[in-house]
This record gives sequence, structure tokens and C-alpha cells, in this order.
Amino acid sequence: MKLKIAIQKSGRLYEESVKLLKDCGIDLKNGVNKLKTESDNFPMEIYFLRDDDIPQYVEDAVADIGIVGENVLLEKNKKVDIVEQLGFGKCRLSVAVGRSEMYTGVDYLRGKKIATTYPVLVQQFLDKNNVEADIHEISGSVEIAPGIGLADAIVDLVSSGSTLFMNGLKEVETVLKSQAVLIRNQSLGDAQQLILEKFLFRIRAVKRARNTKYVLLNAPNEKLQEIIALLPGMKSPTVLPLAEAGWSSVHSVLSESDFWDIIERLKDAGAQGILVVPIEKMVM
Repeated sequence: MKLKIAIQKSGRLYEESVKLLKDCGIDLKNGVNKLKTESDNFPMEIYFLRDDDIPQYVEDAVADIGIVGENVLLEKNKKVDIVEQLGFGKCRLSVAVGRSEMYTGVDYLRGKKIATTYPVLVQQFLDKNNVEADIHEISGSVEIAPGIGLADAIVDLVSSGSTLFMNGLKEVETVLKSQAVLIRNQSLGDAQQLILEKFLFRIRAVKRARNTKYVLLNAPNEKLQEIIALLPGMKSPTVLPLAEAGWSSVHSVLSESDFWDIIERLKDAGAQGILVVPIEKMVM
């Protein structure tokens, strides 16, 4: 019995999806130019599909699980369950207008022509704000629509905003924040569910490692308690005596979000020789 997973065959989530599988210790056979491959060391088959098709394949149980952007999942509105947010592929679905336009709020869109590849999400956004507008669904190059007179505004995915800028547009409203998610078929069998739980165990270990750093430092013993108080660690910091009298080596784990603030406070408290080491996996 194998767990069948669908991932993008190309596009912005492909590389990170494959990297996640490899970081989870799942070896893939050569999948170059193939639509299906399998793992040698984990009961998993991998399907390489168009991102727009992944929710349908999972709903129909052609694939048991899939990795897809929340934006695609919500646009397609298929009957699947979100199992885990994966923390990569972060972007936002945003409204953009010409840089010279005086945008005054969502009501600006009333009666306007909006170009997008996400008509369902755009309509939901307009309905939520009680605004009527004309939605033009197009399949690509949405950002050129205002420049050629096809639309007054667009709703498209934005990461850095550089593409908008190059096309004379500015971002004015966020419709949706999105990231890659792991989805599952709602009627997953017991055997597949067991494999999925093992896969999730590995995913969560990888995610914890991405968000933490392993820190080693030297601390004068008279400052030890003050320094330890700054380092919560997984349970508590590890403290080992150094060969030099009056000093200890302190080992701990820091959250990425708190890292620089705590490092500065550690230096102020007297910590020296601070080493920061990436963590590959973290199993709780």
C-alpha cells in the first residue's frame, strides 16, 4: 500500500515541494519528464500535475493527498481537507491599479472592469464589500490588462510587487494571503491515513527546524543565571563547565522570530563566543 501525493509538475511550488519530500527523507526515483514516480524508501507515489488540477485529483481520490497553494484550493472550491500549512510559497492575492490612479478604497472598483485568473475569489471579495464590478477572466499576463485597455484594475498573485511596478501598477488591496498547504481526500482509507501520519510527523520536524537555530555560547558563571533566563530552549538550556575556571558553555534553541533580539540581550548580559548552527530536523 502506497500513499499517492500530487505536486506541481512546474511552477512556483515545484522546487519547494520536492525539497520538502527530500528533507523528510523520502528518496525519489528520477522523475525528469515523467508524470509519476515513486520513493525507494517510503511507501509513496508522486504525481506531477498542473496546480489547477491537484484539488480535483485529490477530491476524486486519484491522489490521496496533494500540495497546492491556498489560492488555487479556494478558487477551485473542491471537497478536500487541509491537513497542514507548509510555510512556503507565501504570497498574496491583491488588487492593483495604475500608479497614477487615485484609489479611494474598495468602492473605487464599483462598475470597473477587473481582469483576473481568480474569478471566484474576486467575486467573493466584491460580494463581501457590497461592490458590483465586471470581472474578466483571463488565463495569463494579467498585469498587462490595464495597459491595453482590457481592464481598469487587476487581481493577481503578488510576492515582491516588482512585476506590478514594471507594468505601471500599484498594489492597493489584499484579497487573500496564501501559502502552500497539504490537502487530503475526505475518504482516505485507514492504511493511507497511517502513512499520512508518518509523513506529517516528518513534515512537522522539518518545519520546526526551519524556524529555529541552535545556539552555543560561553558565559561567565557570575552571569549564568541571567543568561539562562534569556534562553528558554526546548525544555531548559544545557550548561557544561569549561576548562577555564569560572566559565560555562551554554547550549540552547532559539526561535527564528526572536533570534536577533535575544542575541543582542545575551551579548549585553556578558555572553561571549556565540555560535549559531542550523538545525536539520527537530523531533519533539
